[in-house]
Amino acid sequence: MKRLLLLSAISLAMAGCSEAPPPSATTQVPVTQSASVESETERLNAWFEEKYEQQLQFSPLSLTRQGRKDLYDQIDDMSEQAEAEQLAWRAATVKELKESFDYDKLDENARISYDLWIFQYQQAKERAEFLRRNYVLTQMNGMQSMLPTLIMNYHKVSEPADVDAYVSRLKGIGRAVEQLTDRVAINADEGVKAPYFAYEGVIKQSKAVISGYPFEPESDTDSSLLADVKSKIASLVEAGKLSEEEAQTLTLQAETALLEHVMPAYDKLISWFENDLPNIDREAKGAGSLPQGEAYYNSMLAYRTTTDLTADEIHQIGLSEVERILGEMKKIKEQEGFDGSLKEFFAYIKSDTSDERFYYPNTDEGRQGYLDDATAYLDNIESKLPEFFGILPKADLVVKRVESYREQAGAPQHYFAGSPDGSTPGVYYAHLLDMTSMPKNEMEAIAYHEGNPGHHMQISIAQELEGVPKFRTQSFFNSYVEGWALYAESVAKEMGGYQDPMSDFGRLVSEMWRAIRLVVDTGIHAKGWSEEQAQQFFKDNSPISDGAIKAEVQRYFVWPGQATSYKIGMLKIQQLRAKAEQQLGDKFDIRAFHDVILGSGAVPLTILERMVDNWIAERKA
Repeated sequence: MKRLLLLSAISLAMAGCSEAPPPSATTQVPVTQSASVESETERLNAWFEEKYEQQLQFSPLSLTRQGRKDLYDQIDDMSEQAEAEQLAWRAATVKELKESFDYDKLDENARISYDLWIFQYQQAKERAEFLRRNYVLTQMNGMQSMLPTLIMNYHKVSEPADVDAYVSRLKGIGRAVEQLTDRVAINADEGVKAPYFAYEGVIKQSKAVISGYPFEPESDTDSSLLADVKSKIASLVEAGKLSEEEAQTLTLQAETALLEHVMPAYDKLISWFENDLPNIDREAKGAGSLPQGEAYYNSMLAYRTTTDLTADEIHQIGLSEVERILGEMKKIKEQEGFDGSLKEFFAYIKSDTSDERFYYPNTDEGRQGYLDDATAYLDNIESKLPEFFGILPKADLVVKRVESYREQAGAPQHYFAGSPDGSTPGVYYAHLLDMTSMPKNEMEAIAYHEGNPGHHMQISIAQELEGVPKFRTQSFFNSYVEGWALYAESVAKEMGGYQDPMSDFGRLVSEMWRAIRLVVDTGIHAKGWSEEQAQQFFKDNSPISDGAIKAEVQRYFVWPGQATSYKIGMLKIQQLRAKAEQQLGDKFDIRAFHDVILGSGAVPLTILERMVDNWIAERKA
């Protein structure tokens, strides 16, 4: 799931729901126009590079994530005013784009770039209408835990000046957390308060950030941030770039910044949530209960799916998919010789969490076993990628346990993108606090989803693309990114994955999980479902552990519409593949098809269909 949380937090790329100019029937251009098309396209691409560089200057964290040291001592401005300034800048660029370039003189790839730039602005504009309807901080995607994670993962230290920048950023974290706390209070005054479990999660995570030394002077354990900066300072000492005395001075500066800037900001944040928690209803309600709730949720569905599907349509698609997948599950149950009902099979799988056929021990050895086996699955599938893909990722991939201060029992695994220059590998993160929420038969599909050929492959290829404007290498559209990762789970079966029938059953569990999301997300936010109703639908149609179900349902409450993107995106990619196979027959090439899907960066589903249609027309010609 994560660039996912990461890009939700720091990316400046914004999707939209506006109609793009009508697609051309083919990417071919008449010879008499080729020179003018080439000239206009080159001019536009140069313009995009200039504008994207301006856009990046709004976000020091985005620059750092891309491996750059511009604004290395700063943290993003997270105020409402900053968002308004960025939106005004985007509006001005769209006006300039339309006035300065002739759409008809662009080649097809440049037209897609043109359309994407406008698409992203329109999305930002529509989201701005509901700025105060969002939950600013939650247990899922709150910057209270993300800011430390970003700094520790992406702020590299190779020179003493980088430590100075790190210390400055610790001060910036304090300022950013205060800005976010103010925004939480503003939204609350307008009747927008997150559910009780979001409050509890924010409080718990925030307290974890400021636990350990120097926040707790008697502690024998350094806080996560201090441990990180001390480790990076030590690397400079080892490299001969700092003396021990200089290292001590920098460490003291970091401790001072933590005590004088980070701690007061987090104390203020924790106090606000603790003081307001008694006022929060213990029965969570969906977006429909918020001011402008129906319109807000419809906007989120459009944003997350990049379609015009209604809540009722998505709900029905989910019900149909649940029924279909149940039929596939029954076939495997029967192959396994289980005589009972499918629900009894679910109960059998979940019944004994000490059974090492289905679960790892809930010990450090069991957790390491999970990491080792996930890595082995990914190593095996990597050797088969060239048979199904022409474009391959260059970036490395590692599997890690989530940091202790943000780890949650039963929370979903997720992905952190590496840096475009390869200095930081992509990371598949696993929540391993409770191994009874991590059944063995589901882990193979999750590994393919988060790693190769899923998130790591798609995002790494996008970041490594050449020949397209840089903003496209960093664009993010939920339905495309998550749709691809879910589609990748099924492609892995074609590649020889899931040799154990129970692992294939786990693949179906993973797909069922995403089908259930269509029903439950729309149930919560459009039909008024309670937390208990949503959990029961999960339990009736899957063997997912109770802990994972609880965490999942609570995720949907605080992230309206996001969960619908996975299955909607997957279904669109499958539909496009079926169309291509039917129309091209013997001319269909799976490697070429996948390269079309992956070779232009993330795009809205409407533009993805246009790209595939163009490719089909070219192959037919």
